Amino acid sequence: MKQNTILIALGLLLAIDAFAGPPATPGAQVEELLAIARSQNPELAAMGYESEAAAARVQPAGALPDPVARLELRDLTNKDTDAGPSLSPSRVGSTKYTLLQTFPLWGKRDLKREAAEADAAQAKARESGAWAELAAKIKIAYAQYYFAAKSRQLTEELLDLSGSMEQLALARYADGLVPQQDVVRAQVERTVMRTELLAIETAHHHAVARLNGLLRRPPMAALAVPQALRPLPSAEKLDYATLEARLLAANPTLLAQGAQATAADSNRELVQRNRYPDLTVGLSPIQMRNRVNEWELMFEVNIPLQQESRRSQEREAAAMASAARARREGTQSMFAADLAENLAGLDTARRTEALVATSLQPQAELSFNAALAGYETGKLGLAPLLEAQQQVRKAKIERLKAQVEAQTRLADIERLLGEEL
Repeated sequence: MKQNTILIALGLLLAIDAFAGPPATPGAQVEELLAIARSQNPELAAMGYESEAAAARVQPAGALPDPVARLELRDLTNKDTDAGPSLSPSRVGSTKYTLLQTFPLWGKRDLKREAAEADAAQAKARESGAWAELAAKIKIAYAQYYFAAKSRQLTEELLDLSGSMEQLALARYADGLVPQQDVVRAQVERTVMRTELLAIETAHHHAVARLNGLLRRPPMAALAVPQALRPLPSAEKLDYATLEARLLAANPTLLAQGAQATAADSNRELVQRNRYPDLTVGLSPIQMRNRVNEWELMFEVNIPLQQESRRSQEREAAAMASAARARREGTQSMFAADLAENLAGLDTARRTEALVATSLQPQAELSFNAALAGYETGKLGLAPLLEAQQQVRKAKIERLKAQVEAQTRLADIERLLGEEL
């Protein structure tokens, strides 16, 4: 009975698995591509491990140095006694056991820990920056893939339409209503569109290979047909002052450079405090034969005599701290300018797309329909009809370009912010 139950359960599992079918091909939405990159990118994984390693260095940085144990065997030869030479602690003149512990003073341990914490924060920021860069590249590549796919679809539709126009021209030529030149012109237009389709298919091939490369997949691995671009954020979310504040607070590069400056400041302060000595304390029981007869307490300080060497180290640490702060200020100014540029570009792309969608494209379609009706009734020649068809195609391509430009600008803004809008 139990075996039958197991067999039934296995059969149900196999049936469910067969019903589920093969895993879905990614690519319909950019979010699933981002999820693949986040979980499978080896460079991100390596930087994550480096971040963990840097975090693990914080505690040891502020810890006390390891103590030192010392054993001294005195009077190994047992002079003036009948006993012979020995290495046994209980058979020599005396044995001294010493335990030494060094205590860094003047807050040196805290400064070392602060520098290690800053290094860990820097490693974490570098990891976030690597992901922000990769995510931006994937978003832009997906927008280009979307453009290539939609351009190919549009060109194929227009190629079918040009075939219908060629058939119409042939029918009207057979009835003696139009000259042979209309048929030839329609055929030439169809050939030109086929040539354009070949170029678009090449661009589509390149877009697929580029996107798969970012995902660490084989260049021609299957991708689903892109369904839609990400919605653009509202105008309220694109306020420059608000985004600039977010940029200063969350940009991974600025965070890494800020952590680097903090580490440099801690190191500079530590080098300055190395002017002052550290303390070593030692405790020594002294054994004679089988008994401990004496105890010694020892205090030791290092003498920082090499002042010229320390001054050089201090100048080096101060210069490194100044360099880190200057580098961050320069990066901050550059990123603020990039943010303003991308916001302006996004606004222009959004308005261009809206203008094409509400005015240019409807007008071009109206013009084409009127030209088609005029050609069918003999009121217009083929040339105005072909020109109207090209205007429709141009308007749709311009709309796609504006959408891709907006997505590119949005991806760059999110890369600067280090987070999604």
